[in-house]
Amino acid sequence: MTWETVTLDIDDDVATLTIDRPESLNALTVETLEAMEAALADAADAGVRALVLAGAGDRAFVAGADISYMTDLSTPEAQGYAELGHRIAETIETFPAPVVAAIDGYAFGGGSELALAADLRVASEDAVIGQTEIDIGIIPGWGGTQRLARLVDDGTARRLVFLGERLDAEAAAEAGIVGEVVPADEFDERVDALAAELAAKPAFAMRAAKEALNAAHEGSTAAGMALERRAWSGLFGTHDQREGMRAFVEKRDPEFE
Repeated sequence: MTWETVTLDIDDDVATLTIDRPESLNALTVETLEAMEAALADAADAGVRALVLAGAGDRAFVAGADISYMTDLSTPEAQGYAELGHRIAETIETFPAPVVAAIDGYAFGGGSELALAADLRVASEDAVIGQTEIDIGIIPGWGGTQRLARLVDDGTARRLVFLGERLDAEAAAEAGIVGEVVPADEFDERVDALAAELAAKPAFAMRAAKEALNAAHEGSTAAGMALERRAWSGLFGTHDQREGMRAFVEKRDPEFE
């Protein structure tokens, strides 16, 4: 499944969506965002159990949105572009399986925002991450102010947004933006292993866990707790719940659907 600037590869239960504009550091044009939307829908329809987001080449995950396109936008046009970016980020955030952002090289602006929408972020030691929009006269517009502020402490979020600071991989890990940093020559292998590990988990439980975790950032604590109770109890009676618990009691590896 291939578009002009996006590829979608499905291997067993793992999908890899690659933004394929290495000559432009994988900057996100309208066409690329629309292709991503279609690819995400195809991956969901295929019932994959894990999704990897990646950028082609080794210089950038995604260097940001298409600045040449944005330069002369009117306010209504900018609103439409923001809505498109928000829609893609929300689709990543609510994708029915865990999403891993494989950050190798630059992840600036809109690229950082797409990574923030993923469930897990793995960075190569060459990664550099930043919300750099302030330096071109704007602010994060695809959910970055909200997702960053709930991921790191308030002071760090403000420094990144106000100053456009760029963090290397280790600093991003210390701030809590990425979960692990991997040597460049081991990066692809580690991402593949993590995606395979996620895909081997019970799919219904993973989906319920993701929905409950996302709810923790929406509405009241009471509403999130109620959702968690419903999701937890709803897993009882499924094959994976029965098999997982029986395998534990019987001291063997489970065979999930």
